[in-house]
Amino acid sequence: MPDTAPDITIPRDLLPADGRFGSGPSKVRRSAVEALAGPGGAIIGTSHRHEPVRSVVGRLRAGLSELFHLPDGYEVVLGNGGTTAFWDIATFCLVERHSQHLRFGEFSSKFAAAVQAAPWLDAPDVVESPTGTHPQAEARPGTDLYALTHNETSTGVMMEVRRPEGADADALVAVDATSAAAGLRVDPAAFDVYYFAPQKSLASDGGLWVALMSPAALARVDKLKASGRFVPAFLDLSSAVDNSRLDQTYNTPALVTLLLAVDQLEWALSNGGMGFTCGRCDRSAEIIYGWAEQAPYASPFVAKPDERSHTVATIDFADEVDAATVAKVLRANGVVDTEPYRRLGRNQLRVAMYPAIEPEDIRALTASIDYVVSALS
Repeated sequence: MPDTAPDITIPRDLLPADGRFGSGPSKVRRSAVEALAGPGGAIIGTSHRHEPVRSVVGRLRAGLSELFHLPDGYEVVLGNGGTTAFWDIATFCLVERHSQHLRFGEFSSKFAAAVQAAPWLDAPDVVESPTGTHPQAEARPGTDLYALTHNETSTGVMMEVRRPEGADADALVAVDATSAAAGLRVDPAAFDVYYFAPQKSLASDGGLWVALMSPAALARVDKLKASGRFVPAFLDLSSAVDNSRLDQTYNTPALVTLLLAVDQLEWALSNGGMGFTCGRCDRSAEIIYGWAEQAPYASPFVAKPDERSHTVATIDFADEVDAATVAKVLRANGVVDTEPYRRLGRNQLRVAMYPAIEPEDIRALTASIDYVVSALS
């Protein structure tokens, strides 16, 4: 397959107004970027231990509490390193002895791998299901943490977040929400830790992790800290909790990431909060899956409609249409990052539908794909 795309020009009136459909990093709203050169210009390059940076962190924490309607006692905790760092943090600071992990894609497997490598913990219980589906948690005595994934970014599968029926009373539910947070609905009563990075639905850069934590999760952190378990300073969740309460991070954060995340968050809140953001994702999902079900050469990869993600769509193509070539033509026309997850190995496109992405741009994308496929045939 040549690296160059076939010479196909998509008519301008078919193209999306904004051609960014990456599943992470995601589209950042132009007004948010412009704000960096305005009010943000006075903040970038200043100390994160002082105002006004601490007020930005405070706005992020308060805004997330409002967006998710967090119950009393829940806290917003943040630190550097992204979701990858948080898997290690949770391995040290949240799993007491035995955890269960739902594995149904590339990213939902990574937390389990971190726990498997930890010699101070029991081997984790891993529940798997075929690619394109999700498994269900299975309550088992002695399991002190259940690791769920709200949305599997690699496959476009979403699952409802709920506590396993019959789980031990002190068991925690920790949910990887990196490609779900602010785009999929969730009940805070169903989780103890809901963690994510801001480069997807919060339309920011990476390098930061955020965790919405229940009183039970905060108590677990204190318990393991008091037990004397060794924790590297960078991964010490108790330190992150203490610093977050002061509206700062343990070490220097990327201020641009904070500013972009706050801008997106406050844009969401000013337009109606979770109903607004999830409504946009719902509409985009309705458009792309409806198109895929009607197109003679395409179909949704995820078979069950209620498991099809509303933030990341995976669309299979018939064998006679090469999705990689379609993606190259789209990219040559300024429509980028529609390629499938590299390790999934399917003839498909993967399209982000995060809140910052206009549903009408999703519609324009489908029209552009139809044009390209027709031109290739």
